[in-house]
Amino acid sequence: VGKWIGYPETFYWNGALRYAYLAKDKELLNRLQDKFEPLFTEEKALQPIMNHVDVNMFGSLPLELYLVTKDKKWYLGLPYADSQWKVPANAKPEEKEWAEKGYSWQTRLWIDDMYMITIVQTRAYKVTKDKKYIDRAAKEMVMYLDELQRPNGLFYHAPDVPYYWGRGNGWMAAGMTELLQCLPKNHKDRPRILQGYRIMMESLKKYQNPEGLWNQLIDQSDCWTETSGSAMFTFAFIKGVKNGWLNAEEYAPAARKAWIALVSYLNDKNQVREICVGTNKKKSNQYYYDRPRRTGDYHGQGPYLWCAAALMEK
Repeated sequence: VGKWIGYPETFYWNGALRYAYLAKDKELLNRLQDKFEPLFTEEKALQPIMNHVDVNMFGSLPLELYLVTKDKKWYLGLPYADSQWKVPANAKPEEKEWAEKGYSWQTRLWIDDMYMITIVQTRAYKVTKDKKYIDRAAKEMVMYLDELQRPNGLFYHAPDVPYYWGRGNGWMAAGMTELLQCLPKNHKDRPRILQGYRIMMESLKKYQNPEGLWNQLIDQSDCWTETSGSAMFTFAFIKGVKNGWLNAEEYAPAARKAWIALVSYLNDKNQVREICVGTNKKKSNQYYYDRPRRTGDYHGQGPYLWCAAALMEK
C-alpha cells in the first residue's frame, strides 16, 4: 500500500466482495470486512483524501460493504460520491468550468474516469436510492461518449493520444456495464448510453484475437495479449448477454471463448499473468508495446473476479 488505499486494490476488494456474497462464502465476507475495520481506527490515514477521480473511487468499497451487510457505518463511502460534485475552494479554472456545466469538477476526459466516477456514483445510488447520483453518472457518461467515442466504437486513451489501449477501453466498457445495470429503464439517457455500449461491443467482437482475448493495443494484431483489459471486455459481454442488451446467439459464444481463454492465464497460485502495469497516456505507439507485464497485479485480479461474479449472477 502506498500513501492511501489505491484504486487497483479498491476494485479488487470490490470484486472479492461481490464474489463472496454470490458464493455465500461467509468466511471470506467476514475476512474482507475485518480487513476494513482498522481503516476506521489505527489505519485511518490510509483512507484516501477526496481530491482526484482515481482516489475518490475508494468510496465505492464501503458502499459495496453496505450493500452486503446493511450496516450504516459503511455510509462512510457517501462523502466520496458527494465530493465529486462539490467544488473545492482551490479548484482550477477548468475544474470550475466543468462544474458550472453540471459535470464533476474532477472531469479530465480520460477514459479511465468513466469507471472511476461511475462506480462510486452508482453505488451511492444503490445505497440511498437518491436519483441525483444516477443522474450525475448518466450525464457524465453521455458527455464522455459524445466527446471521446470514435466512429468504430472504441476510444483513444485520451483526445491527444490516438491509440486504442486495451485497459483504457476496458474501463469504459466496465463503466457503461455498471451504469446500465443501475440505470432505470425509462431514464432519458439510457438509449444514448446503450447505443454507445452496443457500438463498442460490436467493435470488440470484431477485434477478439484468435485465442479469444484482446491485445494491449486492440486494433494491432502484432501486439501482445493483455489480460486485464480482456477480462473487463469479457465482463461487459457476460453482463450484456445476461441482461439482454446483446444478442445471445451472437455474443454468448464470444463471451464463453473469452472466459475459457482467461482461465488459461492463471498460474498455480491463481495469479493472473500478462497484466499491463499502471499506464499513463503517451503520444507513442511503441510505449504501449513496451509496457512491462506483471503477474498477480490487482489491475487484472479484480476484473477476473468481476467475471466470475457475473457468471454466478442470476
